Amino acid sequence: MFDTGNTGFMLVATSLVMLMTPGLAFFYGGLVGRKNVLAIMLQSFVSLGWTTVLWFVCGYSLCFSGDVGGIIGNLDMAFLHGVSLTDTFGSNGIPLLVFIAYQMMFAIITPALITGAFTNRVRFPAYLIFLTVWLLFVYFPMVHMVWGGGLLQQWGVLDFAGGIVVHAIAGMAALACVFFVGKRSFLEKGPHSIPLVALGTGLLWFGWYGFNAGSQLQVDQITAVAFLNTDIAASFAAITWLLVEWMREKKPKFLGLLTGSIAGLATITPAAGFVSPQSAAIIGICAGLVCYLAINLKQKLDWDDALDVWGVHGVGGTLGVISLGVFASTKINAAGADGLLLGGSGFFFKEVAAVVGASIYAFVFTYLALILINMVTTVKASSKEEESGLDMSLHGEEAYMDI
Repeated sequence: MFDTGNTGFMLVATSLVMLMTPGLAFFYGGLVGRKNVLAIMLQSFVSLGWTTVLWFVCGYSLCFSGDVGGIIGNLDMAFLHGVSLTDTFGSNGIPLLVFIAYQMMFAIITPALITGAFTNRVRFPAYLIFLTVWLLFVYFPMVHMVWGGGLLQQWGVLDFAGGIVVHAIAGMAALACVFFVGKRSFLEKGPHSIPLVALGTGLLWFGWYGFNAGSQLQVDQITAVAFLNTDIAASFAAITWLLVEWMREKKPKFLGLLTGSIAGLATITPAAGFVSPQSAAIIGICAGLVCYLAINLKQKLDWDDALDVWGVHGVGGTLGVISLGVFASTKINAAGADGLLLGGSGFFFKEVAAVVGASIYAFVFTYLALILINMVTTVKASSKEEESGLDMSLHGEEAYMDI
């Protein structure tokens, strides 16, 4: 009944995507100062636990069971009701349980991406409420609309592995958080450990093969091209960022190379299984340049997006969706569409409209949600808590012991 090859591959892909969340924790943990390492890492790791609970209780059902107005699913499969050990997903011959687990890993990492924007400033109780509300009212509806048979999927919008569903909405939500919580009142010196950032980058890059290639949900030529495109885009973006920063600042920066690779990975995500390797190289170059310029713009506008979530994920995800609208080819993936360069102007405008609309919704909802959460519990850490560092002031733990 089950295709053992596809099932084995998807179990590995699911494990790789799970590994991305600890990778993100190390990536963010290295970027912050010494007094806030555990606080930012905890925000990633707690999503592994709490998002899993929500996914089991109602998340999977709201994303992939039924349809209510093209916006959200229903609760028919809440608590995985009706799911048996022998159920298969689609025609790929993989157990439905594997698909449920795979999609759960996407749900875990997406809100964790947002945390880099408000590092050192948000109290843990408020974050837990935010995590819950954001998943229920932003992530789950977006998954249903794009991947679960909802409105955008019916309209013909494509998103191979999460340019809209993951990166664009997380990046815009991050920007809303920055505007709500304001600037840090105490700037701790950071990044405190670039080697930790490198470790996180390596784990993220490694996990991204499961993120992108796994989104084909089987092993075939599309899986292979998505895998290759992932590495090509990341590499071209990393080198582009390194060279641009080297020319501007007269020194090659390791942190720039690492950040550029993540920008390339985020940007190729929606297009990985729909474009050629040659297009992936162009997308990677554009990612390195555009995301670098976005971060410079953020600095000029004095936005305190501490770890550049908007510039890397928000801008990168949006750029990737637009690039998909330009470079997509049915010669690469017959189940896809032809982009603008092949005469698919209608498809291009659908992609642009979808990513713009999703980004606006994520920004507005996030800002309003924070206002409401602040009425229940204080969102922003006090100046005293910031100065002491959130590790000790909120969690009573230290990442490093003074000798």
